[in-house]
Amino acid sequence: MHAATERLLRLFLEGVEPAVPLVALWAHGSLGTGDYQPGRSDLDLIALVDSPVTMEQWRRIKAVHRALEPPLASLVHCSYVARQEMDDLAAEHVTWAHERIFRRPVTAVTRRELHEAPLVLYGPPPAELLPPVSDEELAAFVRADLRDYWLAKTKGRRRWLQDIWVDLGPLTVARAAVTLREGRMITKREALDLLPGMGAPEKVVADIRARRYGTPPPVLSRFRRARLTRAFVRSAIRKTLA
Repeated sequence: MHAATERLLRLFLEGVEPAVPLVALWAHGSLGTGDYQPGRSDLDLIALVDSPVTMEQWRRIKAVHRALEPPLASLVHCSYVARQEMDDLAAEHVTWAHERIFRRPVTAVTRRELHEAPLVLYGPPPAELLPPVSDEELAAFVRADLRDYWLAKTKGRRRWLQDIWVDLGPLTVARAAVTLREGRMITKREALDLLPGMGAPEKVVADIRARRYGTPPPVLSRFRRARLTRAFVRSAIRKTLA
């Protein structure tokens, strides 16, 4: 693992362990699959705690995250899941992400990642504590996410001017298509390689690759990039759900 990332995770664990009744701390996503890109990839974490987070612990959690050193600190995302709520896919958990605190569920995709490619930072592995996600539950979530969230987001135009939407939209659709077709999860790198075959514009793919892997960026205006990406995501979702 990247030295600065390893140090940040160690400092985070040292801060969070006394702040909440910590049972386990797991990383998922690119940290678990080996697709992690230092300074570019998010640090996606799940903290399993022995009881629901109290208001006092909310304050401690915020203090722990705010004390982390930039620039990697802004990439740390962590959901705090109480033991009692592990079985509930719809339960919303205290989460720190994008430098703010709120509540959100731990999705079926995240739960499957934790079973298939976890990085255990503290405590027992996910397989010993976290209920597995069935193929049916995973497929149902992926379909609903494409239909109810991502397709709805293609109705607006302005958000597609932002890098994060250009990066996540096409990659999410490519990963979802493989999960629905083959029942397996793939990395963002694998999804990026599949995008041309799905009809994604060549320059959009090159633009995403440049930000994620440091390759030469294409000559492409933000406005043209937004239009191409939005049109591809909308079309690809409809084909995937058909």
